[in-house]
Amino acid sequence: MTRKNYIFTSESVSEGHPDKVCDRISDAILDAFLSEEKNARVACETFATTNQVVVGGEVGLTDKAKLALYMEKVDGLVRDCVKDIGYEQDEFHWATLKVANFLHPQSAHIAQGVDKDGAGDQGIMFGHAVDETPELMPAPIHYSHAILRRLAEARKSGAEPTLRPDAKSQLSVRYENGKPVGVTSIVLSTQHASESQSSDDIRAIVEPYIREVLPEGWISPETEWWVNPTGTFVIGGPDGDAGLTGRKIIVDTYGGAAPHGGGAFSGKDPTKVDRSAAYAARYLAKNVVAAGLARKCTIQLSYAIGVAKPLSVYVDTFGTGQVPDEVIEQALVQCMDLTPLGIRTHLDLCKPIYARTAAYGHFGRAPEADGGFSWEKTDLVEALKKAV
Repeated sequence: MTRKNYIFTSESVSEGHPDKVCDRISDAILDAFLSEEKNARVACETFATTNQVVVGGEVGLTDKAKLALYMEKVDGLVRDCVKDIGYEQDEFHWATLKVANFLHPQSAHIAQGVDKDGAGDQGIMFGHAVDETPELMPAPIHYSHAILRRLAEARKSGAEPTLRPDAKSQLSVRYENGKPVGVTSIVLSTQHASESQSSDDIRAIVEPYIREVLPEGWISPETEWWVNPTGTFVIGGPDGDAGLTGRKIIVDTYGGAAPHGGGAFSGKDPTKVDRSAAYAARYLAKNVVAAGLARKCTIQLSYAIGVAKPLSVYVDTFGTGQVPDEVIEQALVQCMDLTPLGIRTHLDLCKPIYARTAAYGHFGRAPEADGGFSWEKTDLVEALKKAV
């Protein structure tokens, strides 16, 4: 039987976290190539450390001359990302850091399967939705993201000039009868400007924003606060700790409230099912819940390299379904073409819409007019209702 009363914890990291700096750079490079050609192939990895960024992986454009031209743009793309995030510290500054570019053309052996509209690799992908928030996301990860996004807004607007880009949040949320009702502990660590600022000073800055973001009544006198619990946090970002693309996959998805297939998203073009099929699984799960077919839904998809049709489609509604799970499974494959090409077409994924996904979660965001976060739409509701 599913537990009704418990505490569940999720964390988020800011756009200035070393790993997120790398995710942002990888996705910015992806967007640059997709801006040139919608069928561009990109699998870009980034490593960042003290005043150094290393980019590697494989890319492909139909026009080989343009490929060489875009290779030359990587240095500027890296610096633009670091500048926008806000790093101008002595040992990690957008203007002075060194950029090493080791991107190379895509392997012909990988391309041969993808060119036939097959999956770019084998793997399993999960999507999840639950009616805990209006965005149909698990509450702990949703509000962990929201806190850091609000603090970034305050930092970039100049409202909080002593905050710096690197930050982490963590919420422990109390559930009663299966619903989130309060926060038992709040952990917030943020980089700041001066060693003279104490943990109490930082709490005074961030607490109003945290209270603004969390639902009314969730913070009580019993809520534990841990703000910069180790004290000084002046040295941050890749200078404080090395970063790497794809190391925050739980932060990117559901905060541990749902399974993860293990494949990272950032830096991968939508022929890679690690990314596109995970987006499709979220889209389907969200529409199942939005349609009232279940209050909670997890979907698994699986693929083989070079094979278009998914090997399996699995649905679990955790006993909340209004119809049997196998009926929902059948409805999903009726309502959406789950081949890699079908997913890219249905969600219109061959666009430069990915740099914005690199921080504060790939899910639970509002769909945007230019096609960003298309997997958050609930436009499949009526078709699903009809199919079941």
